[in-house]
Amino acid sequence: MKFSTNWKSSKKPKKQRKYRANAPLHLRKNLLRTHLSNDLSKKFGKRTCRIITGDKVKVMKGQFKGKTGKIDRVNTKNQKVYVTGIEHQKTDGTKIQIPISASNLMITELNLSDKKRSEILKRK
Repeated sequence: MKFSTNWKSSKKPKKQRKYRANAPLHLRKNLLRTHLSNDLSKKFGKRTCRIITGDKVKVMKGQFKGKTGKIDRVNTKNQKVYVTGIEHQKTDGTKIQIPISASNLMITELNLSDKKRSEILKRK
């Protein structure tokens, strides 16, 4: 089955979900973009940026709204992000990290150790 990029322009939620679920990995990375804080947005002249490990983020929606933490790992296949400090305690006492959608986060501090990312942010 060939992937069609025409679904993303549809207003129907069913087709939007289908687009995200069937998107190939090279397009799924773009779905992991999230808002920058106001300071970073003014500094770099960009509104959004792709999440990578090492970024500091603030949770904007959901059960953990208002909490901040560092990105532990990013699951590109499932389009989920794991943040340190955002965990659930199981009945046996062990803690498990909760996956969060990138759209529910805001980047407060960037990890600029990646050369490719630094070049992207310098572009206009």
